[in-house]
Amino acid sequence: MKDGVVVDAFAAPALAWQAPSRGLLRLRRFQIRAVAGLGIAAGIAVAAFFVLAGVIALVVSLAALVTAEMIATRRFRAWGYAERDEDLLVRRGVLVERLSVVPYGRMQFVDVVAGPLERRFGLATVRLHTAAAASDARVPGLPTDEAERLRDRLAMLGESRAAGL
Repeated sequence: MKDGVVVDAFAAPALAWQAPSRGLLRLRRFQIRAVAGLGIAAGIAVAAFFVLAGVIALVVSLAALVTAEMIATRRFRAWGYAERDEDLLVRRGVLVERLSVVPYGRMQFVDVVAGPLERRFGLATVRLHTAAAASDARVPGLPTDEAERLRDRLAMLGESRAAGL
Protein backbone atom coordinates (compact mmCIF):
# COMPACT_ATOMS: atom_id res chain seq x y z
CA MET A 1 0.00 0.00 0.00
CA LYS A 2 1.41 3.36 -1.01
CA ASP A 3 -0.34 6.59 0.03
CA GLY A 4 -3.54 4.65 0.73
CA VAL A 5 -3.49 2.98 -2.73
CA VAL A 6 -3.02 -0.76 -3.13
CA VAL A 7 0.00 -1.45 -5.34
CA ASP A 8 0.26 -4.64 -7.38
CA ALA A 9 3.52 -6.36 -6.44
CA PHE A 10 3.76 -7.87 -9.91
CA ALA A 11 3.11 -4.69 -11.85
CA ALA A 12 6.58 -3.81 -13.10
CA PRO A 13 7.11 -0.47 -14.79
CA ALA A 14 6.03 -0.28 -18.41
CA LEU A 15 8.52 -2.65 -19.99
CA ALA A 16 8.79 -4.46 -23.28
CA TRP A 17 8.06 -7.97 -22.03
CA GLN A 18 9.30 -10.73 -24.31
CA ALA A 19 7.25 -13.91 -24.50
CA PRO A 20 8.54 -17.41 -25.18
CA SER A 21 8.32 -18.71 -28.70
CA ARG A 22 4.93 -20.12 -29.75
CA GLY A 23 6.98 -23.26 -30.41
CA LEU A 24 6.98 -23.87 -26.63
CA LEU A 25 3.19 -24.04 -26.70
CA ARG A 26 3.35 -26.39 -29.69
CA LEU A 27 5.87 -28.56 -27.79
CA ARG A 28 3.68 -28.69 -24.66
CA ARG A 29 0.62 -29.55 -26.75
CA PHE A 30 2.59 -32.28 -28.56
CA GLN A 31 3.55 -33.79 -25.20
CA ILE A 32 -0.02 -33.60 -23.93
CA ARG A 33 -1.43 -35.16 -27.08
CA ALA A 34 1.12 -37.98 -26.96
CA VAL A 35 0.07 -38.88 -23.41
CA ALA A 36 -3.60 -38.45 -24.29
CA GLY A 37 -3.10 -40.69 -27.32
CA LEU A 38 -1.81 -43.41 -25.03
CA GLY A 39 -4.87 -42.97 -22.82
CA ILE A 40 -7.19 -43.14 -25.80
CA ALA A 41 -5.40 -46.21 -27.13
CA ALA A 42 -5.76 -47.83 -23.71
CA GLY A 43 -9.43 -46.88 -23.73
CA ILE A 44 -9.93 -48.50 -27.11
CA ALA A 45 -8.13 -51.64 -25.95
CA VAL A 46 -10.25 -51.83 -22.83
CA ALA A 47 -13.37 -51.13 -24.89
CA ALA A 48 -12.70 -54.25 -26.91
CA PHE A 49 -13.12 -56.23 -23.70
CA PHE A 50 -15.36 -54.08 -21.57
CA VAL A 51 -17.45 -51.65 -23.55
CA LEU A 52 -18.60 -49.57 -20.60
CA ALA A 53 -15.13 -49.31 -19.07
CA GLY A 54 -13.74 -48.35 -22.46
CA VAL A 55 -16.29 -45.57 -22.91
CA ILE A 56 -15.52 -44.24 -19.45
CA ALA A 57 -11.79 -44.34 -20.18
CA LEU A 58 -12.34 -42.47 -23.46
CA VAL A 59 -14.45 -39.79 -21.78
CA VAL A 60 -11.91 -39.36 -18.98
CA SER A 61 -9.04 -39.21 -21.49
CA LEU A 62 -10.80 -36.58 -23.60
CA ALA A 63 -11.67 -34.50 -20.52
CA ALA A 64 -8.06 -34.73 -19.36
CA LEU A 65 -6.88 -33.68 -22.82
CA VAL A 66 -9.10 -30.59 -22.85
CA THR A 67 -8.05 -29.63 -19.32
CA ALA A 68 -4.36 -30.13 -20.08
CA GLU A 69 -4.64 -27.99 -23.25
CA MET A 70 -6.19 -25.15 -21.24
CA ILE A 71 -3.51 -25.39 -18.55
CA ALA A 72 -0.70 -25.47 -21.15
CA THR A 73 -2.07 -22.33 -22.80
CA ARG A 74 -2.33 -20.48 -19.49
CA ARG A 75 1.18 -21.52 -18.46
CA PHE A 76 2.54 -20.37 -21.83
CA ARG A 77 0.90 -16.95 -21.47
CA ALA A 78 2.26 -16.53 -17.93
CA TRP A 79 5.94 -16.68 -18.97
CA GLY A 80 7.81 -13.53 -19.92
CA TYR A 81 11.10 -11.74 -19.47
CA ALA A 82 12.31 -8.16 -19.75
CA GLU A 83 15.84 -6.82 -19.96
CA ARG A 84 16.50 -3.62 -18.03
CA ASP A 85 19.68 -1.58 -17.57
CA GLU A 86 20.76 -3.27 -14.33
CA ASP A 87 18.75 -6.48 -14.14
CA LEU A 88 16.62 -9.08 -15.87
CA LEU A 89 12.99 -9.63 -14.86
CA VAL A 90 11.40 -13.05 -15.31
CA ARG A 91 7.70 -13.63 -14.67
CA ARG A 92 5.74 -16.86 -14.54
CA GLY A 93 2.98 -18.67 -12.72
CA VAL A 94 -0.69 -19.38 -13.18
CA LEU A 95 -1.96 -20.05 -9.67
CA VAL A 96 0.98 -18.46 -7.91
CA GLU A 97 2.45 -15.54 -9.84
CA ARG A 98 6.17 -15.03 -9.52
CA LEU A 99 8.35 -12.12 -10.59
CA SER A 100 12.08 -12.67 -10.25
CA VAL A 101 14.56 -9.82 -10.53
CA VAL A 102 18.09 -10.99 -11.28
CA PRO A 103 20.75 -8.25 -11.09
CA TYR A 104 23.35 -8.71 -13.82
CA GLY A 105 26.19 -8.26 -11.31
CA ARG A 106 24.96 -11.23 -9.24
CA MET A 107 25.00 -13.75 -12.08
CA GLN A 108 27.73 -16.35 -11.81
CA PHE A 109 27.02 -18.11 -15.07
CA VAL A 110 24.36 -18.47 -17.72
CA ASP A 111 23.72 -21.61 -19.69
CA VAL A 112 21.48 -22.72 -22.50
CA VAL A 113 19.86 -26.16 -22.32
CA ALA A 114 17.68 -28.05 -24.74
CA GLY A 115 16.30 -31.56 -24.42
CA PRO A 116 15.59 -33.75 -27.44
CA LEU A 117 12.04 -32.48 -27.94
CA GLU A 118 13.09 -28.86 -27.50
CA ARG A 119 15.82 -29.35 -30.11
CA ARG A 120 13.27 -30.92 -32.47
CA PHE A 121 11.11 -27.79 -32.11
CA GLY A 122 14.14 -25.44 -32.43
CA LEU A 123 13.82 -24.22 -28.83
CA ALA A 124 16.11 -23.79 -25.85
CA THR A 125 15.95 -22.64 -22.22
CA VAL A 126 18.28 -20.01 -20.76
CA ARG A 127 19.17 -20.71 -17.11
CA LEU A 128 20.62 -18.07 -14.81
CA HIS A 129 22.78 -19.13 -11.89
CA THR A 130 23.57 -16.80 -9.01
CA ALA A 131 25.26 -17.22 -5.65
CA ALA A 132 21.85 -17.70 -4.03
CA ALA A 133 20.98 -21.36 -3.69
CA ALA A 134 17.30 -20.63 -4.22
CA SER A 135 17.86 -18.85 -7.51
CA ASP A 136 16.15 -20.74 -10.30
CA ALA A 137 15.49 -18.06 -12.86
CA ARG A 138 15.07 -19.50 -16.31
CA VAL A 139 13.54 -18.41 -19.58
CA PRO A 140 12.10 -21.39 -21.49
CA GLY A 141 10.87 -21.75 -25.03
CA LEU A 142 13.20 -19.36 -26.79
CA PRO A 143 14.22 -19.92 -30.40
CA THR A 144 17.79 -21.22 -30.35
CA ASP A 145 19.31 -18.08 -31.86
CA GLU A 146 17.48 -15.83 -29.36
CA ALA A 147 18.62 -18.08 -26.48
CA GLU A 148 22.23 -17.77 -27.65
CA ARG A 149 21.90 -13.99 -28.03
CA LEU A 150 20.39 -13.66 -24.55
CA ARG A 151 23.05 -15.93 -23.02
CA ASP A 152 25.87 -13.91 -24.58
CA ARG A 153 24.31 -10.58 -23.59
CA LEU A 154 23.69 -11.68 -20.01
CA ALA A 155 27.19 -13.12 -19.70
CA MET A 156 28.70 -9.87 -20.99
CA LEU A 157 26.55 -7.73 -18.68
CA GLY A 158 27.27 -10.04 -15.75
CA GLU A 159 31.01 -9.74 -16.28
CA SER A 160 30.95 -5.97 -16.65
CA ARG A 161 28.71 -5.47 -13.58
CA ALA A 162 30.64 -7.96 -11.44
CA ALA A 163 33.91 -6.24 -12.28
CA GLY A 164 32.60 -3.11 -10.55
CA LEU A 165 32.04 -4.92 -7.21
